[in-house]
Amino acid sequence: MARELRPKGNPEQVRVHDFVIPELGRAAPYGVYDLANNSGWVSVGIDHDTSAFAVETIRRWWYGMGQASYPKATQLLITADSGGSNGSRVRLWKVELQTLADETGLELRVCHLPPGTSKWNKIEHRLFSFIGQNWRGKPLVSHQVIVDLIAATSTKAGLKVRAQIDSNLYPSGLKISDKQVAALHIERDDFHGEWNYKILPRLSVN
Repeated sequence: MARELRPKGNPEQVRVHDFVIPELGRAAPYGVYDLANNSGWVSVGIDHDTSAFAVETIRRWWYGMGQASYPKATQLLITADSGGSNGSRVRLWKVELQTLADETGLELRVCHLPPGTSKWNKIEHRLFSFIGQNWRGKPLVSHQVIVDLIAATSTKAGLKVRAQIDSNLYPSGLKISDKQVAALHIERDDFHGEWNYKILPRLSVN
């Protein structure tokens, strides 16, 4: 538990439990950590944490940071947890990645951590752990406060973080048809192809 000093007799009113504040909505952070550059991007969503939101965060990182750092890149390596919005079994995750691959022309190489091993994901140790330390018990009373605190995160090793509010709506419960899955340009690895695979761009036809 963290604390923040305030003048005596002037406490800041906060909620004790993690209830959604109706007038503010949700605050769902989703991040991308660039191992090579020791930099991160965090989108703070106001709606559901879906695969569409996850891939939109990757898209924003690419156009906001990644493309400038790797102008000659032809592929991206994405390491992800095995569950949640970027889960290895989630159809929407793969469909949204296919859209991103078609849009950017990038080959998306995905490697999921085995179930129960998400604690070994580098993003937890090198990005979100420092974001949590930077908050220092500061009351998160608005989306802008959350974004500002995330963006102010830095380390002695030179970590740089950019953050942005994602005000798009991401409805939950979307159904992906077998036809959409069959249309994926996916290549599965011989070793645990359910966790390791490539999503390749589909050629556009005029």
